[in-house]
Amino acid sequence: MKKIIKVILMITMLSQLSFLSINAFASELKTVQDKIKIDIVSDVVCPWCAIGYTRLTQAISELKLEDKVEIAWHPFELNPDMPRVGKNADEYLKNKYGLSEDKLQETRNNVTKLGKESGFKFDYFKEMRKLNTFDSHILLSYAKQFGKQTELEMRLQAAYFGERKDISNRDVLYAELKAVGLNADEAMKRLDNKEAIKQIEDEEKFWRDQGVYAIPTIIFDNEIARVGANKVETYKQILTELINKRK
Repeated sequence: MKKIIKVILMITMLSQLSFLSINAFASELKTVQDKIKIDIVSDVVCPWCAIGYTRLTQAISELKLEDKVEIAWHPFELNPDMPRVGKNADEYLKNKYGLSEDKLQETRNNVTKLGKESGFKFDYFKEMRKLNTFDSHILLSYAKQFGKQTELEMRLQAAYFGERKDISNRDVLYAELKAVGLNADEAMKRLDNKEAIKQIEDEEKFWRDQGVYAIPTIIFDNEIARVGANKVETYKQILTELINKRK
């Protein structure tokens, strides 16, 4: 599986063709299943992940496939070395990418516009911080056990981008867990659990080993990979092809 997904991602990232199928390779790993399996490698503070997912859900909705897909989220840290206290987002991005103030604001205005078109709210502000998101990934893994992973992912994205909340703060995380109906006391214990920590570290390494270096990376049925926030029509084309295969 590692070799196959690495091939998929390499081809996709180099070409970004409108549609990629590797049936010859996939035959050895694909199992018969009713639902389309969608793996999303992402970070909760990635704006393109938020936009990409809203476009994906629009495609699913327009094709009326809500009951025919199964989504799983996987960890990727945009800023793995970020200190717990975080850093001012403006200064961090300007230093990291060599952006001028004008270019930074132009980029954010574009992201905000695309988010609005997709139905996602971005509320950038001067005191916004780039955060350490490792705890969030531990909690998303916990939420998966209860069928709440996507709901928590959306809640944390909205809290960070639209509600000016510090989702590296454990009090904030506790409140967001309760907001989606999870046992917050039980979940928070995992944040200092060595096995839970290692699980996320191992999974992050797994996806890096597959060649994932940009997010969102969305993998459909272990056959087709797309990187970035693709257009709704692109996702519809992929989903339609996979549904037709099941007929």
